[in-house]
Amino acid sequence: MALRSWKKLTQKDLTVNNWWTYRRDEFELPDGKRGEYHYVHTEGASLVVPVLDSGSLVLVKQYRYLCERESLEFPCGGVKTGSTYEQTAKAELREEAGYVAKALRPVGEFNPYNGVTDEICRVYIANGLTHVGHDREPTEEMEVAILSVADLEERIRSGAIWDGMTLAAWSLVSFHLSQEGA
Repeated sequence: MALRSWKKLTQKDLTVNNWWTYRRDEFELPDGKRGEYHYVHTEGASLVVPVLDSGSLVLVKQYRYLCERESLEFPCGGVKTGSTYEQTAKAELREEAGYVAKALRPVGEFNPYNGVTDEICRVYIANGLTHVGHDREPTEEMEVAILSVADLEERIRSGAIWDGMTLAAWSLVSFHLSQEGA
């Protein structure tokens, strides 16, 4: 049986900035009751899992202000108005990790927090990497880290890698990489 959907009555942008929009919708439930829903709207995000010819993975370490700690993550960024997911993936790979890829393959997508945001993050595997240097934004201070798959998975198990986008992406990518190795 299909679940009944809610009816959107109004939508209002409460705060708009360069990264997201905070919105309030008024809605009506199937039984006629009405309510408000507050959420973050984005144009989406692209996350890239760069795989070197050796099989090692390229990640970036950066300080995460809201959690007041460093985080080891795959390159990722928000899709800007007028850009595509693939263009964003290529730009983030270059900006954050300093690489360009001969091959960029989409492997899946997910919503990082579906009760709070409508963001869809598309995940790509990048192969045939060439290091060309970084092109970071002023707020981006990062260090590149090269990890083997075993080291990445150990850091996930130990909690050293705690970024939700990286964890979700790895669940998609590890399946594809294991199928290619089989």
